[in-house]
Amino acid sequence: MRYVSYYNGRGEVRPGLVDGARILEIDAPSLREYIALAPGERAARHTDRSVALDGTRLAAPVMPLRNVFCVGRNYLEHAKEGAAAFGLDLKLPSVPTFFTKATTAIADPDADLHLQARVSPHYDFEAELAVVIGERCKDVAEERALEVVFGYTCLNDMTARDLQRAHGQWFKGKSLDATCPIGPWIVGADEVTDPQALGIAMHVNGVEKQRSTTAQMIFPIARIIAELSRGATLLPGDVIATGTPEGVGFARTPPEWLADGDTLDVTIDRIGTLHNTVRIV
Repeated sequence: MRYVSYYNGRGEVRPGLVDGARILEIDAPSLREYIALAPGERAARHTDRSVALDGTRLAAPVMPLRNVFCVGRNYLEHAKEGAAAFGLDLKLPSVPTFFTKATTAIADPDADLHLQARVSPHYDFEAELAVVIGERCKDVAEERALEVVFGYTCLNDMTARDLQRAHGQWFKGKSLDATCPIGPWIVGADEVTDPQALGIAMHVNGVEKQRSTTAQMIFPIARIIAELSRGATLLPGDVIATGTPEGVGFARTPPEWLADGDTLDVTIDRIGTLHNTVRIV
């Protein structure tokens, strides 16, 4: 199933299921609260009320209670290009490198992303597969980690590179408003039989900039969940961005920064395409 959040005729965000050309409304306050229900209770919240998918404005599919969890340097070739750009020796981590993005950075699919020129001239893109957690869990064993996944979606971990470097840690440079578009929907985990076998790509103005597969992750999704949940409770609706492949703007020669009017498309096999347009203000 494809799960969405959408704006109804009153401008309210409602959760729904995509059924062909229609969106069937879910009887729950939000998709996050629907995810928090026991699996057997979710079906009882499905309704026959519907709107046409075409022409309906979609919202970010889920708004987590807390920051988006992210994994840095999780594709080997991206780790290599980053080290080369900074003139450093490549040193791979023995455990995932975690950081977070503020929920105020989350943006809708198809939305214009209003980025402030006075804050940074060095906005960059990162195509990522995002995992949505489906149950409250802690100390999850790696061999059962995929069992706690509700579904998968596309995410663009946009970054102000100059701020990322200036602050030393990554939170500031990755948490500016409108720098975390998510969507267009969540595909249920039952429809993604192997999340480590998905093609992932980024196009800027229709030109391919990133192309890889999730098989190239240094730490697979099950390991990420196991490490993140070790001693720390994960909640239904938590979002984990799992890293980006090579080809990002800062590592190109010369560097390629986003400009006003640029279109961004994150495409992941079995999920779809997350589209946004940059507006520099």
